[in-house]
Amino acid sequence: MTASHLPDAGSPAVPVRKQVIAIAGNPNAGKTSLFNRLTGASQQVGNYPGVTVEHKEGVVRHGDRRIPVVDLPGTYSLTAYSLEERVARDFIIDEQPALVVDVVDASNLERNLYLAVQLMEMRVPLVIALNMIDVAESRGIRIDTARLSLLLGVPVVATVGSRGRGVDELVDICTAVLDGTVNALPQTVHYGHVVDEEITGLAGVIAENTLLDRRFEPAWLAVKLLEKDPAAAGRVRLMAGVRYGLVDTAAAAAVLRIERHYGEDTATIIAERRYGVAAGAVRQCMSRTVQSRMDLTDRIDNVVCGRILGPVILVGVVAALFFWVFKLSDEWAWLPWFGGWVSPTGLVNWIFAQLSALLAPARHSMPMLHSLFDAALVRGVGGVLGFVPLIFFMFLFIAALEDSGYIARVAFILDRLLRMFGMQGNSILALIVSGGLGAGGCAVPGIMATRTLREEKDRLVTMLVAPFMNCGAKMPVYAVLIAAFFPASRTEMMLLLWAISWFVALAAAWTLRRFVIRGEQTPFVMELPPYHVPVLRGVLLHTWERTWLYIKKAGTVILAVNIVLWAFMYFPRPPERPDGKAPTAAEALAHSMAGRFGRALEPVSELAGFDWRTNIALLGGFAAKEVVVGALGTVYAMDIEKGGDSAPLAARLAAEPDWSPRRAFAMMLFVMLYAPCMTTIAVIARESGSWKWAAFATLYSTTIAFVIALAVYQAGRLVG
Repeated sequence: MTASHLPDAGSPAVPVRKQVIAIAGNPNAGKTSLFNRLTGASQQVGNYPGVTVEHKEGVVRHGDRRIPVVDLPGTYSLTAYSLEERVARDFIIDEQPALVVDVVDASNLERNLYLAVQLMEMRVPLVIALNMIDVAESRGIRIDTARLSLLLGVPVVATVGSRGRGVDELVDICTAVLDGTVNALPQTVHYGHVVDEEITGLAGVIAENTLLDRRFEPAWLAVKLLEKDPAAAGRVRLMAGVRYGLVDTAAAAAVLRIERHYGEDTATIIAERRYGVAAGAVRQCMSRTVQSRMDLTDRIDNVVCGRILGPVILVGVVAALFFWVFKLSDEWAWLPWFGGWVSPTGLVNWIFAQLSALLAPARHSMPMLHSLFDAALVRGVGGVLGFVPLIFFMFLFIAALEDSGYIARVAFILDRLLRMFGMQGNSILALIVSGGLGAGGCAVPGIMATRTLREEKDRLVTMLVAPFMNCGAKMPVYAVLIAAFFPASRTEMMLLLWAISWFVALAAAWTLRRFVIRGEQTPFVMELPPYHVPVLRGVLLHTWERTWLYIKKAGTVILAVNIVLWAFMYFPRPPERPDGKAPTAAEALAHSMAGRFGRALEPVSELAGFDWRTNIALLGGFAAKEVVVGALGTVYAMDIEKGGDSAPLAARLAAEPDWSPRRAFAMMLFVMLYAPCMTTIAVIARESGSWKWAAFATLYSTTIAFVIALAVYQAGRLVG
């Protein structure tokens, strides 16, 4: 067995610490034997100040160098519920040792790594002493120390403290860490994106409202407050003073949101996630040469996470997701309505058709007001709201999969794939949050989730490809065009669009890694929580929160953009025709500012199948992708002659002679890939620290989108 460690390049700055090594570990992990081997006879026994807990101090020699070593009380956890736990934790916080050596029982690796995960949360320099490795080997357990080192981000040394095996190697590694030639700052611990988002937000509140010194990690304090740790709360209260109320309110709100989502206490949730991190690390670095008992989660994972069956099952899950979303939202008539049965989507469309009919009498008496209400509000915003049932069911199934524990397995399965294309496992979180599982995500929290990535270059690559995922905002566009031109193949088309989004994202990441943002990849520990039946209340609450955000967006951002686009499509009004007749609706639209802009782009855009009216809608998509549907509804509503029909947008597009399945498919690909919405662009600029990357994201994604749409449209044209 040889020591394994990460290079020190690129590691973040750490506080100046005392040249002291602290030895931590579970009881019965061989910590005392290893401490004795390290220090020999140079030991003294005393009590920690103010408590009766005994501790030992000693000195380890490395050449002419003498390094103080402190043996911390044996403990299974650092939750500070017992006196030993508080002593160990307070020593690490207050005394600031330059290095903590966690003595881990190799024969009980998963259980012992729970303490290691808590030390990783504290962001202290850490070395893992994989002790009692001989016992593990005698039980048929083989541990890949190099892999474990990469996963945790810290050096790992195999030792047998009772016989001195690996002790010299451990001393060499510890000295190298103290000298700064070996990096021992651990990987960031993840708890699932729901909890991670709350930790990130709460850490920001703590940093803004407390007098933090360099001893404390805001994220660690945030985790402790979510766990309702009284000792940590007391420290935050002292640091915040009169502003503690702001921190306490934010923590209480975060706890409430997490507990509503999962239906469990936050302390339990975080503890389960820590065990999940430990289990994920063990799964990737440990093998057995003897048959051991497997629990239900292990048996399921052997199938679900298999190299062959895993990806096949993933594709099946996504296909089933799309199938049931369409079935429940539109195809199956299951909602009772005045003695009949209609689909939820059909009911919403019927309501807006009635509103349009009510506005019809005002067409002649108040043409401008009628145009505003009918085109911009009813057909524009109404067209977006017509997809609320579809969005609801999409969010519902995604939330259920998250709660069941399957999303973590998706990350595990896709990690291998991502690494082949130049990304790392942490990128999976951002891609899934952005809509990578199928749809229903959003690029804004996805990009914010890149904060968990250790290397800046990994963050940039992930930020630039996350918007390619199929977020919930693109779903209305897909739904309209698929309903109009591919009604018999809706599940297959959505599955194809999902696969294309991943293909383009991976290809873009591979290209960026090799030609634009070069650098080494970093490893990732994935939490693998046990499977459980989703909590219905938490799933429904999470689904409603996301759906309500979509509805609010339709009533605010999309409404405002639609009104602005309507004004550009309505003014200036065209002059009367030479024969004295009023201009047609099509002529009026073409004469408007938006019509002129759309026509100016048409010589280029028509190569990909987009006419000037489509250009207007795509321009609105720069504000928000949902606007594309609303803008199309507005464009075609304003293009209808007096007495025109009030059919849904999909039906109107299907009846248009200029539209075809080829053009619809090209447009779906363009909407999938072209410039991120304005909010996403602003978040990229903030998270990357430069508007340069935001501008690059806009230009390169739009270029990719146009090239792919053009290629598909022209290829379809050639083959007929």
